Amino acid sequence: MTIGMIVVLLIAFSILFSAVRVIPEYERAIVFRFGRSVGAPKGPGIIFLIPGVDKIEARVSMRTVTMDIEPQDIITQDNISLKVNAVLYFKVVDTMKAVINVENYLYATTQLAQTHLRSALGEHPLDDILMHREKINLKLQEILDQNTDTWGIKVVSVEIKHVDLPPDQQRAMAKQAEAERERRAKVIAAEGELQAAQKIKEAADKLAESPSALQLRYLQTVAELSGSNAKTIIFPVPLKMMEFLEKLGDED
Repeated sequence: MTIGMIVVLLIAFSILFSAVRVIPEYERAIVFRFGRSVGAPKGPGIIFLIPGVDKIEARVSMRTVTMDIEPQDIITQDNISLKVNAVLYFKVVDTMKAVINVENYLYATTQLAQTHLRSALGEHPLDDILMHREKINLKLQEILDQNTDTWGIKVVSVEIKHVDLPPDQQRAMAKQAEAERERRAKVIAAEGELQAAQKIKEAADKLAESPSALQLRYLQTVAELSGSNAKTIIFPVPLKMMEFLEKLGDED
């Protein structure tokens, strides 16, 4: 084999090697030919290119991307300053749009998420942000999904991670929570008193229906008092006896 043949074989192998590409399962390749896209995205598996003519313009991952949205300064509807950060989950569903319609879909999606996070939360008071996060998350997802549709991106989920309250607002909320706990304790105590009063009334009504039962209860109470260490024992006198004594006094 001559040197010339060896050189020809090396050139052939290099051309063949440059014409073959292996695309992983989770990626798609966008091939341009003379500056224009060639059909649908290529992959996964082995793809063949025309050396010197075809060029892989981009390799786009089809996996879900997890993107952390940096803390944003928010002014709520009730004029409270907050710092809020969130996490965004999205994936590319149309690789051609993601490459052709936007210069850098990752950067563009990040900026869009930051902007809409500020504007969406600014439409709500603080209580809504703290108590109705799920509703706000769904609203953000819908807004971002609509705006990224032309980029071939599907927003899977948006989750507010942390709401950083100013110190004075934290103290005010702590006082509010303490006042709410005290209110609930008083309501529970009042309800207990009401139930106790109702039970006492029911017991009194039952005893009033049976004089013998009332007498037995009276004797039982006296027995309990006599067994105690108290120095003074007060015996209750029935009202009827008091009325009888008053009548005797009037006759005298």
